[in-house]
Amino acid sequence: MTDRHDELDAALERVIDAARAHLAAVRAAQGRIDDDDVWQAYVALNNASYEYDEQLLDVYGEVTPWDVQAIDPNEADERFGGVEGVEATDPHPRVISVRQRRDYRVPSVAALIRAAEAARREGTPEEEEPASVEGVGEAVLELLQSGDGSLSALDVPELEPLDGVVMVSEVGTPVDLESFDDDDPVGPFQPAADDRLVGRLDEHPFLEMDEEHDHAH
Repeated sequence: MTDRHDELDAALERVIDAARAHLAAVRAAQGRIDDDDVWQAYVALNNASYEYDEQLLDVYGEVTPWDVQAIDPNEADERFGGVEGVEATDPHPRVISVRQRRDYRVPSVAALIRAAEAARREGTPEEEEPASVEGVGEAVLELLQSGDGSLSALDVPELEPLDGVVMVSEVGTPVDLESFDDDDPVGPFQPAADDRLVGRLDEHPFLEMDEEHDHAH
């Protein structure tokens, strides 16, 4: 059993090393789209996470929160990437719009505000005193701003995810944020008359967690 524990520890170290390499590649890319080094580092991190998850399940019957599948590095560019030096000659005539909503339950207001204030302190220069976080809405916004801006920044114990939905549509023109007031909650998400809904994905996080728990035990 000790050998299996050692292998699990080694798999975890590979995840950590791969995560650091991925972060370094992202920083070096400085926002470049389709950077090859970032993609290769992503594949390595994905596969290291997948291997660790599989070994954790095998040794302890437990799983991680990472929902990943192994990617063949030899097929990665062909399956997911573009071909270097080849210019796209078939641009899609419409814009693809992805709209996402996810709701959360707040088990403890105090715990959520503490988490948001900790995130705010981390992003505030040492010589400045960060302002207090006022309310749950501001706390959630702070977590989003302190993270990568996506909903993954809200994957914290202080928030319980409820059902959500993702809708993919084809639209005539991209959103013009300057045409909406900052406090307009509807305008940027309102479909136009000629928008075409391609499909909708419903998210049921607690159902997925129950299925994973049943699989593990």
